[in-house]
Amino acid sequence: MIRAIVTDIEGTTSSIAFVKDLLFPYSRQRMEAFVREHAADADVQQALENVRQTLRHEMGREPETADLLAALLRWIDEDRKQTGLKALQGLIWREGYARGELQSHLYPDVAPRLRAWHAAGLTLAVYSSGSAEAQRQFFGHSEAGDLRPLFSFYFDTEIGQKKSPEPYATIARTLGLPPDQVLFLSDVAEELDAAASAGLRTVQLVRPGTLATDRHPTAADFDAVDPTSF
Repeated sequence: MIRAIVTDIEGTTSSIAFVKDLLFPYSRQRMEAFVREHAADADVQQALENVRQTLRHEMGREPETADLLAALLRWIDEDRKQTGLKALQGLIWREGYARGELQSHLYPDVAPRLRAWHAAGLTLAVYSSGSAEAQRQFFGHSEAGDLRPLFSFYFDTEIGQKKSPEPYATIARTLGLPPDQVLFLSDVAEELDAAASAGLRTVQLVRPGTLATDRHPTAADFDAVDPTSF
């Protein structure tokens, strides 16, 4: 019996184009000014220290401010899943949502199905490469309204990278459930492979442009996902 559903965001609940063509350029354009204006903020300092740690390892020396900014912009272009970068992007997007400059795209099947699952007593959670703060802002400012009350947990790369099994075991422990009572939804086959190897149930969302795999059950949208079938 499935008792919890954990969903990815990009390519699963929202189009890849929204993230790649709107959110990423928005954060890139504002990154340098945001870092300089908020350098004294504790959450910005924490994110920058994470970036420094990565650059120390890669550069073999103490990075300067210019190195940090150059790396952040380069990593956005590369879509690198670096924890410090993702934290800063989340903070920038939070400002954008608060100003009314951003509103999250959702596929039309997502919000009604999330509400139905929540009403049926299923625990809902998010696991995305974007920071937990970015996830809250995304679902708090969606085209379908504020969906944050539906979710009990937000997981990001602080618990590990999505193509490794360990984070999924951590998610199941945090939910207090056996892994086979947790269903993970994603469009990325390698993420589903990792979740399955940790014992979670999986469904691949095959949205337009997604390459389907035969290693996992597939669904064209959230309406085609049946938690009672497992």
